[in-house]
Amino acid sequence: MILFGTFTQALLYLCLAIMVGTFILSLVSSRNKPALHVPKWLLLSAIGGVGILSFYPVWELILYLKQNIGLSITLLQSVLFTFEVGKAWVVTYLLSTLLFLWVIWVDYRRKAVYASFGLVLALFIILALGWTSHASSYDRVIGFISHSLHLTMVSVWVGILFIVSWCSTNHENWSRFLKWFTPVAILCFASTILSGLILMTFAIDPNQYLNSWMLPYGQTLLIKHLLIIPLFGYAIINSIFVKKRLRSDDQYNPKPWTKLESVIILLIFSATAAMGQQAPPHETIVTAEGASTLFTLFYQDFQPSMTVQLGMNPISLLFLGFALLFLVLFILAYWKKASSIVSFLMSGLLFVCVYLTVIFSVQ
Repeated sequence: MILFGTFTQALLYLCLAIMVGTFILSLVSSRNKPALHVPKWLLLSAIGGVGILSFYPVWELILYLKQNIGLSITLLQSVLFTFEVGKAWVVTYLLSTLLFLWVIWVDYRRKAVYASFGLVLALFIILALGWTSHASSYDRVIGFISHSLHLTMVSVWVGILFIVSWCSTNHENWSRFLKWFTPVAILCFASTILSGLILMTFAIDPNQYLNSWMLPYGQTLLIKHLLIIPLFGYAIINSIFVKKRLRSDDQYNPKPWTKLESVIILLIFSATAAMGQQAPPHETIVTAEGASTLFTLFYQDFQPSMTVQLGMNPISLLFLGFALLFLVLFILAYWKKASSIVSFLMSGLLFVCVYLTVIFSVQ
């Protein structure tokens, strides 16, 4: 169930991004973006996916309650119309259905007002999902606002990037596209980091961040944070270095690099979805049975009473050196016009070495 839940929630985030990105790019002048062809089936699949995949938390609750009272129509009605997660899903499903029918009946690309209406519905769907978030259950105001902002900013940034990377038919007007997308991406990235830090406080006491690594949730959060390093590298390449190269070579195709950035983001989506399937540190205690398998793989003498502190040692310094080496090779892969696959391999090795640097620094 954990793997299935991780898959469905990661796919849900991708569907939201596709939906938001498609409508935003429909509002952008053709002069300021490459030629796009977003298949209608892709957008409809994303909208339908939101309505279906967002049901998973409701299904989890139904499975939990049926152990005591059995599965029945009464139970389903109670979950859908009594519990907040059920009521929010009903709203999400109705909005998704309305948006689905809107895309079928109306050509959202023909008039800006049509795409604007679709974007407004998409944002209301995000608000409905934010209402049932973990953070919102702890603080109806700050939790709801921070989760909704986080999900909105990620959907805008990733949605635009994903659609341009995978649905553009050429790379014309790329410089004009970067001119407006770069500040948008910077704003979204900064807002995502800020709202993400606020959300983290609902799950982890900041003073216990290192100790949380002993738990599956903390290990997944660490992986998510470390994935930001290669993501940041690709963001710099695609926003600064590509812009400079296009000035001297207007035939240069930057799409392979934006595709790699979108792949890293999908990995972060997966890590975020996995966190949603695990108990946050403030809801559990560290036990030998509940400890992270990944953490105990490196520390087989693990004891639940231990605390995590960081300190460099010869092994961690060795992996730090490897991390710096792969960082240099990652940058050189772009400057030497190596295959984007080589760059992706270097970024993967960079991530692994940074992770090993951190994990072997534990004392």
